[in-house]
Amino acid sequence: MPLSNNHKPKKLSKQGVIRPTITTTSSSLPSSSMSPATTTSSPGSAHPSSLGSGYLPNWATDSLPLPKLIVLDLDYTLWPFYSDIHISPPLRSVPNNPLALSDRNGEAFSLYPDAPHILRLLATAPLNAKIKVAVASKSPVGDLCREVLKTLRLPDGEGKGPKRPIDVFTGGGGMEIYEGTKLRHFEVIAKRTGVPFDQMLFFDDERPNFEVESLGVTMKLVRNGLSWDELERGVKLWRERRGHV
Repeated sequence: MPLSNNHKPKKLSKQGVIRPTITTTSSSLPSSSMSPATTTSSPGSAHPSSLGSGYLPNWATDSLPLPKLIVLDLDYTLWPFYSDIHISPPLRSVPNNPLALSDRNGEAFSLYPDAPHILRLLATAPLNAKIKVAVASKSPVGDLCREVLKTLRLPDGEGKGPKRPIDVFTGGGGMEIYEGTKLRHFEVIAKRTGVPFDQMLFFDDERPNFEVESLGVTMKLVRNGLSWDELERGVKLWRERRGHV
């Protein structure tokens, strides 16, 4: 099972740190469930990937405003490991499991269970016309992070939308992956996308990164990685800050 954020290993060095073995698992729906784009009915607790492209979360169909840009951290937000400690290139796809990869040591890694489905949703019509998705990460191994995002695959989108996580970002708000301050990341993202800070929703696992709220960004602190529930709570928080709830 993926390590939760509550069990993050202390970040020291590659020596002496236990490598997390990551396996993909079935994800569950948020408390508000998912509903067809044309109705408000709930199909229950079905796995998101089994609902088909006609189903959207309720927050995506309730006619209230949405943030124009969702920004994601990587380590312990999009995936449950430290990119500069736990994973060693070269990377390889895992046979019969496109949602996972293996590294030089044969360890398996993947995104948090809900994350591939969330990326698929955000990058597919109709939401991809309303929301861009970007990355803001302090990881010092940007090339390796990009390789992870290239090697992993997204759930089948019935021939629609991007096939890899990296396509979601390169076709959206872009990626800022380098050491430094998240303030710098967001300044670059804002300049590139033209999206105002108050139209951005940021998911991150570290409290010091609340500094971005000084710019007007809404940050949602995640405890166990990106999930359907965290996404829903983040959208609700952004709406409350904007006076839409």
